[in-house]
Amino acid sequence: MTRTALLPTRVPRLGTTAMVYLALVLLLALSAAFVATRGGELFTTANTVDLFTRSSLLGFLAIGQTLVILCRSLDLSVGYVAALSTVVAATTMAGDPSRVLLGVGAALGLAGLIGLVNGLVVTRLGVNPFIATLGAGLIIKGYLDTEFQGPAGEIPAAFQVFGYTRIGVLPVSTLVMLAVAVAAVLFLRRSRMGYHIYAVGGDAEVARLSGIRPEVPTVTAHVLCSVMAGTAGLLLAARFGTGSATVYGNGYELEAIAAVVLGGTYLLGGRGGVAGTIAGVFILATLDTVFNVLAVDPFVKDVLRGVIVIAAVAVYARGRHSRAATRVRFPSGGAPSPDPDPVPEARPSPGEAAGPGPSPQALGGRR
Repeated sequence: MTRTALLPTRVPRLGTTAMVYLALVLLLALSAAFVATRGGELFTTANTVDLFTRSSLLGFLAIGQTLVILCRSLDLSVGYVAALSTVVAATTMAGDPSRVLLGVGAALGLAGLIGLVNGLVVTRLGVNPFIATLGAGLIIKGYLDTEFQGPAGEIPAAFQVFGYTRIGVLPVSTLVMLAVAVAAVLFLRRSRMGYHIYAVGGDAEVARLSGIRPEVPTVTAHVLCSVMAGTAGLLLAARFGTGSATVYGNGYELEAIAAVVLGGTYLLGGRGGVAGTIAGVFILATLDTVFNVLAVDPFVKDVLRGVIVIAAVAVYARGRHSRAATRVRFPSGGAPSPDPDPVPEARPSPGEAAGPGPSPQALGGRR
């Protein structure tokens, strides 16, 4: 019997993204069973529409947050950017259907400009992204609190279809979010900039030595993240029918980070992707829908969500450690053959005495 026949067969491991989607399927099944034991039904039309509606807004924010986290950065200003975008869009459109494109362009353009500033502050000035983006968010908050005390502007009915129209049980906003997610996956996997984002997130210095300017992917990721936040703001404006300067208080930025982490993206950058993030978004949306069906207290709901996020991160971390511990060291499949002479015997060189006594080098002499 050969040596290879004695080796145990290796069971293939599920990737992180596959694990997240498996967890999503299990969560849906367990949630439906649990709601049924309480005399309810989870997958009614109203509950399904509510689940998809929740996922669309969070999805836009989480897609952008994934890009910056992959670059080993962070953006805590997305909630404030979304609030500012609702005001800019509503005041620019002013209820006029002919100004819809102008309002959309103004909101997304301003959001992209904020992302550009965030990226330059992080890369050029060397400010920690946590501090830089939090400071930008507080500046926006101060402006909104000072200039807008209530609803501002008006969204025409032609644009409100973005927030309310649905095809079957799928809202149009969810379809748009899924299309953006597919585009983001292709961007990360097929484009040169996508490869650079992963490279910079893995090791910025190695990327620099490879000819990549780390500043460019980081700034690009921040711009795209803010544009996604602006898109989320447009969705909020379409749903409210007006600009709302106070939506930043809903904690969208932390919820987006939680979805990214649940999706398996490494907070230190370089690992993960948008595909897993979308699963994380639907996990959080499912939990919110179940909590609403069961009328769970808001405080208990936040506690349970926090526990679930911590448990998920712990499972991912444990999985990474176990994979590192079981890494194959001998690609040939077998252990190396034992060395017949692991410690070679010292032999005297010609001209040296074979007997005991110090060598000329030990005495400081020359050979």
